[in-house]
Amino acid sequence: MDWAEKYRPMHVREVVGNGEAIRRMVEWAQGWSPASKPLILYGKPGIGKTSSALALARDLGWEVVELNASDQRTRAVIERIAGEGSTTGSLLGAERKLILLDEADNIQGTADRGGVKAIASVIAHARQPVILIANDLYGVSQEVRSLCEPVQFRAVQARQLPPYLKSICHREGIACGDDALLEIATHAGGDIRAAVTMLHAAAVGKTALSASDIRSGSKDARKTLFDLISGMYGRVSDDDLLKLSWDLDESPDTTIQWIEANLSHLSDPGRIALAYRALSKADLYIGRTYRLQYYTLWRYATSLMLLGAGAATGGCGIRARIMPPSRWSRMASGRKQKAVRQAVISGISRRNHMSDQLVRDEFIQPLGIIADADPAGFVRTYGFGADELEFLTADKSKAQAAVRAVKAERDAEEKRRAKEEKEREKLEKKALAKVGLKPENRPDAAAPMDEARAPLAGERPAAVDPEEKAPIKKDQKKVQSSLFEF
Repeated sequence: MDWAEKYRPMHVREVVGNGEAIRRMVEWAQGWSPASKPLILYGKPGIGKTSSALALARDLGWEVVELNASDQRTRAVIERIAGEGSTTGSLLGAERKLILLDEADNIQGTADRGGVKAIASVIAHARQPVILIANDLYGVSQEVRSLCEPVQFRAVQARQLPPYLKSICHREGIACGDDALLEIATHAGGDIRAAVTMLHAAAVGKTALSASDIRSGSKDARKTLFDLISGMYGRVSDDDLLKLSWDLDESPDTTIQWIEANLSHLSDPGRIALAYRALSKADLYIGRTYRLQYYTLWRYATSLMLLGAGAATGGCGIRARIMPPSRWSRMASGRKQKAVRQAVISGISRRNHMSDQLVRDEFIQPLGIIADADPAGFVRTYGFGADELEFLTADKSKAQAAVRAVKAERDAEEKRRAKEEKEREKLEKKALAKVGLKPENRPDAAAPMDEARAPLAGERPAAVDPEEKAPIKKDQKKVQSSLFEF
């Protein structure tokens, strides 16, 4: 059995890392009411989002209704499984049912058509707690995101993993040194599932593990661009450098961007010019490859960029951090801004029954002025988060303050409603106690009993129609006797 599944946390206290996110989940679950917002747990894969949700449900004795990416998430499927589950009680005697929708940011394409609107409908009518899980918060539709409370899960720190991995080794009867566990934690990059999988792979057929076992296992892994850049700056032969590039699962146009991004580690202007001359010639071959659709030219591009840039470095070594192309981070930031902008336009157009184009062309600027004057009002009206409000106001601190203020108002309103509900139930119990009824036998439990109930204190008896005949009371025992007497 896969260790990642075998040693999945059974209780919240067993979850590694993300203490703040776990605390918010527990507080939400303990104070849950039908007015509570669903949660969106978001963060990179393998850091415990789904495990935390399942452990929380297990600790509270909740039944779980789960829908994940392996299922079709069409409108009909979501409404049948999650929709019915969110409005009905548990058949297993559990106090509540947790509706868990995994990979909520991956609802797209024809297989999941209508899924977004179905999720929004489930959230709006849910009478049971709902948790959505996503890797990318902005991959979730703004329509759904505005109805939920986001909770961020972060990558687990390397120092938090060795104790957890050591407990697994102890239960499996494997002796494992601290250096080996630290090696796994370092290579896992904050991914708990990856760390457990690495430990399982290294421990197959062994009763003891050392750091050399982990490192030897790492050497068998696929080479990365980091290895290629290190080799280019090191004293690696031309043949080995080309073999290293062939082991990569990357195209030359990606490789050339990484090489160019790390030429800043050269200090000699002459060497930098020599490296760029080689990259420019390689870029010509990449362009010809795409233009002519003749991919044999890639081998020339690869040789020029690697051997030319490698000759320019002179095997000087690299002592700084290898960085990905800066344009990638700018593109990622641009995609995020585009997603936020589209979320704002869609939210405003849907609320005001206008087209996206009309909002984009005519109303974004004036609405930005209005939002700057009353940011909290915009949050209440459109359900915007801090990022969407910052897009309109261009003031990050003001946007965050407005979102926090509205959240505090909603929390206070939720507490007030819960308090009123408790007071109402308390008064109802007192009133029922005066007439000698228990809550489960209260008059509204069965309509016919309401006519025969005794008047409450201070209540006048209901008038009786003189023409209305009193019901004839029969001796049930006697009637039954006469029926079965032959």
